[in-house]
Amino acid sequence: MGQVRVESFAVSLDGYGAGPDQDIDNGLGVGGEELHQWFIPTRTFQRTHGAGDGTTGVDDDFAARGFRNIGAWILGRNMFGPIRGPWPDSNWKGWWGDNPPYHVPVFVLTHHARPPVEMEGNTTFHFVTGGIHEALDRAREAANGMDVRIGGGPNVIRQYLREALIDELHVAIAPVLLGRGERLFEGVDLRALGYECVQFAASEKATHVVLRRPRK
Repeated sequence: MGQVRVESFAVSLDGYGAGPDQDIDNGLGVGGEELHQWFIPTRTFQRTHGAGDGTTGVDDDFAARGFRNIGAWILGRNMFGPIRGPWPDSNWKGWWGDNPPYHVPVFVLTHHARPPVEMEGNTTFHFVTGGIHEALDRAREAANGMDVRIGGGPNVIRQYLREALIDELHVAIAPVLLGRGERLFEGVDLRALGYECVQFAASEKATHVVLRRPRK
């Protein structure tokens, strides 16, 4: 069975993994894009989004590892879009255009059912109403022995952490202060859950930390 991983998840110096007041104009919340100034210039991001070459080095090394051996993703509904409540129609298909950067099945946690959405590049969004365990079971089946990546947001990651279902977590600490938003580790005792720091590296734009919990 593959691992369950969080990769390239950025947090501010004051612990926020997303800014406040997410809407169509602020997909990551107000100020949230500042968390990703280490990631956006990298060769991995630029090529994934069809923009050509980008920067190499420590930041790109961590960005690139996040796409290796990934067979499925899990996203919270807020990561899929700004719509709340029942789906008004089937028009919204994510933030990423016709060819999202996933290229594998993606399982979106939601309270409101919706038929799967097939996109270009082998990405299909599946909408899961049965909670985090159902989403993980379906993602593992779809991944077929490869790893499952938990994309976020912070609340989704906290739910999986509390159940000790995440094997490895890469956090990029950005040198910014958000002041408000959603804290990544609010109410989560990582030490008691058995997580420990196994890697620590700094670049000019972020400090990269890898946490791991031994598999039993």
